[in-house]
Amino acid sequence: MNFTVNEINQSEHEVSIEFSYDEVKNEIDEEVKKQAKKIQLPGFRKGKVPAKLLKSRFGDALEYEAAEKVATDQFWEVAKQNSLKPVGTPSLTDLHLEPGKDLKFKVKYEVIPNIDPKDYTNLNIDIPDYTVSDHEVEHEIEHILKSNSSTEDAEIVGDDEFYIIKVEMQRITESGEVFADSKPETLDIDLSNHHVQPEIRNNVKGKKVGENFEFSFDDLHHKHDVNVEQTMNPEKYYYRGAILEIKKIILPELSEELVKKITKDKISTPEQFKEEIRKDFTNYYQQQTEEFLRRRLITSIISNNDFTPPKSLVQNVLEELIKQEEENGKRRGAKNIDRKLLAERLLPSAQFEVKWFLLKSLIQKKEQLTVTDEELNDLAMKDADKTGIAVEKLINYYKSANMSEKLIDKKLFDFLKEKNNIKKVPPENLYKKEED
Repeated sequence: MNFTVNEINQSEHEVSIEFSYDEVKNEIDEEVKKQAKKIQLPGFRKGKVPAKLLKSRFGDALEYEAAEKVATDQFWEVAKQNSLKPVGTPSLTDLHLEPGKDLKFKVKYEVIPNIDPKDYTNLNIDIPDYTVSDHEVEHEIEHILKSNSSTEDAEIVGDDEFYIIKVEMQRITESGEVFADSKPETLDIDLSNHHVQPEIRNNVKGKKVGENFEFSFDDLHHKHDVNVEQTMNPEKYYYRGAILEIKKIILPELSEELVKKITKDKISTPEQFKEEIRKDFTNYYQQQTEEFLRRRLITSIISNNDFTPPKSLVQNVLEELIKQEEENGKRRGAKNIDRKLLAERLLPSAQFEVKWFLLKSLIQKKEQLTVTDEELNDLAMKDADKTGIAVEKLINYYKSANMSEKLIDKKLFDFLKEKNNIKKVPPENLYKKEED
C-alpha cells in the first residue's frame, strides 16, 4: 500500500491511496458476496444466483461497487494509522479498479488547520471613552416623569413640546391638492416624542383646534427581506393635518413622594434617584465598551492569523444562524423567507465564528489557560452562599453546563486585556476614524 497527502489549503487535504489487488482481493470478494445475497433473478431464490451468471449479467459492476466500500474502509484505517484526523464527511473523489492488478483512489477530506497563533498581544486597540452627560440623566428623568404624567385640554399648542394632538391627516400634492386616491387618517401625535418629524413640531406651534398645518418629508423606500435593506431613491411626501384636539402634558414634580413610588421605597430623595440613573448609564456604557473591546480584539487577532476554515464546520454554524433568522422572521410575521439570500448574508458571520472558535482554542492551549477543580470549587462555594444549593450539586452542574469552558473564555479575555495596549478615546474621534 502506498499513499501521499496533497494539501489543497490549510483546511482541505486530499490523500491518494494505492493497493495491489492481492492486498484487497479478499475484502472485495467478501463485499461482492454480501451484495450477491441481496440479488434475486428469475428462476433463482434470493442470494442463490450462481457467480458465473452474476458475472455475465453485471460484469465488473459488483466489484466496482464493492471497491467503493473497501476504499472507504481503507481510508479510515489509513487515517487512523497516520493521524490524518479528518473532520466532517470525507469525499471519495476518484476510484480506479483493475481486477487482478490494483485499486487506486483519492479521498478529499477536511482537517483542523495546523496554526501557531501569533500577534495576539501588544496590539493597539482604541475603545470609546463614554461619559454620562447631565443631558442623558435629565432626558431619562423626563421620560420617567412622562410615564407618571397627566393631561388636560388645551386651546392652543404652546412653544414647548409637551402636547398631544389628535389630527386628521391627508396626503396632498406639492401644490396643496388632495393626493389621488388618498384617504384621511386620524391619529394622535405626541410632540414630546423625539421621533416626531421636527417640521411637524414647528408647524403646529400656535395652532388651535380646527386649524390646519402642513409638512413634508423625504421617505427612503426600503425593500425588506428579513433584516436585509436595499435603499432606493428618496421620495418627497406632502401632508396636511387638521387639528381635532389638543392635550397639554402635565409633568409631575420629581418629589420624594414620587421617587419612593417609582423605586418602591428603595430610594427616597431626588438626588439619590439621579445618582442611581447615572450609575445605570455608567454600567450600560461599561458593558458596551467591554463588548466593543471584545469585538476589536477578536477581529484583530483573526486578521493577524487569517486562514481558510473547514467548510463542514462553517456549514454547521451557518445552518444554526439561518435557523435563528428564520425563527426571528416568523415571530415578526415575515413570509417567503429566502434561505439562499440568508445564507449569502450570514456566511461571513459563520466563517468568523468558526475562525475564532479554532483560534481561541489554540491560544488557550498555547498560554496554558485552564480551569482547575479548585477554581470550580471556589466558585461553587460562593454561589452556594447566594443560592442555598449544595456545593457538590453546583460543581456537578457546572461540569455538565460547560462552565469550565465559560471560565476559560473569561480567562482568555482577561489575558488579552492585560497583554494588549487598550486606549480610551472620545467616541466621536473613534467613529470619525472608522468612517474615514
